[in-house]
Amino acid sequence: MGDIVAWLPYASPEEAAERLGGLPDNVRVDCYRADGDDYPDSVAEAQFYVIPYMRGEETLSCAAEMTDLRVVQTLTAGYENFLPHVPETATLCNAAGVHDASTAELALALTLASGRHLDTFARQQPEGRWAPVFGSALADKRVLIIGYGRIGEAIEARLAGFEVASITRVARRARDGEPRVHATTELPDLMGEADVAIVIAPLTPETDGLVDADLLGRLPDDALLVNVARGKLVDTDALVAETGTGRIRAALDVTDPEPLPPEHPLWQIPNVLISPHVGGASSAFWPRADRLVAAQLRRFAAGEPLENVIRGAR
Repeated sequence: MGDIVAWLPYASPEEAAERLGGLPDNVRVDCYRADGDDYPDSVAEAQFYVIPYMRGEETLSCAAEMTDLRVVQTLTAGYENFLPHVPETATLCNAAGVHDASTAELALALTLASGRHLDTFARQQPEGRWAPVFGSALADKRVLIIGYGRIGEAIEARLAGFEVASITRVARRARDGEPRVHATTELPDLMGEADVAIVIAPLTPETDGLVDADLLGRLPDDALLVNVARGKLVDTDALVAETGTGRIRAALDVTDPEPLPPEHPLWQIPNVLISPHVGGASSAFWPRADRLVAAQLRRFAAGEPLENVIRGAR
């Protein structure tokens, strides 16, 4: 393979080389971070493109000009917004594994913060108001993980020290053996046995609106729904209706729509805790992202198979 032009989301080629532990001899780097900078002049030469983190499909607005593009590497586990814009001649890879630790931590943080009313206490702090509230512990709770992939496994690993009563796992298909995994078709029966339901399934045509009014209505009183996946997995109107009565609680890192408009009723519901889609945005992100980019770039430069392939070139 001849010289390869790679677009990487770093400040300079020197920073890229330092953070990636060096670059293959046949790779030339142009930098693009989508923070107001223009596309590099090498748009027609770029073969390997790492989409800047926390940027959307607008970063592929020049795709038609990228006539030599062979690989698009996202830094997100989700890829549904990029997929329609990736040329068919290019392979799309996602960042599976990069966000496992960070997103699993946030899932537990949201669960604990909601149960122990940390959001309420934070609002009381500027007023200097001391107003204790009896909380809901994770101990003895029945936890349902909806989407038992890598992040689901990471969430379960972090639940190990919290003395939960049980963990029930759900994926697209049932899996025999240990641990047992139920199919999503079993959710109507499983929701009624969940004190905490954590949503971490990928967004697909099959999971769009998966957690609808029926499933939410099956949750026990005072149950908590935690969504660290994508907002569209949960029916927003149904969630507003269920949480608005105070019957169940929600802790959301993602919403539909997103960003959530300031006037949206979810902001005003006392038993709803919202964070602004920061599941992967932590100090754990960049070291893992750099390792992934370095490995993928070396594979591509050596003509070896890539990992995390979502769709191959056609």
